[in-house]
Amino acid sequence: MLNLPRSGQNIYEVVISHSDVRALTSRRRRPQCLDERWSRPQSRNVVARNEAEARDLIAQRFPPEDGFVIQAVCQGRF
Repeated sequence: MLNLPRSGQNIYEVVISHSDVRALTSRRRRPQCLDERWSRPQSRNVVARNEAEARDLIAQRFPPEDGFVIQAVCQGRF
């Protein structure tokens, strides 16, 4: 998280993984482009006004068309 929340913004915890890496590691194969840790859920904190904006911000950084999957979004309690 690079920014602190301003008025009207919250911190959201977004859990993501990579579908292709998960499939490869489940077959005991090593992914070529990404680290194996992407087979497990990874948490990222995002400053956003609402859950939809948090999803949009994560999708810009970790595009679904590249295999990234958002598993959960919850408002952080920091």
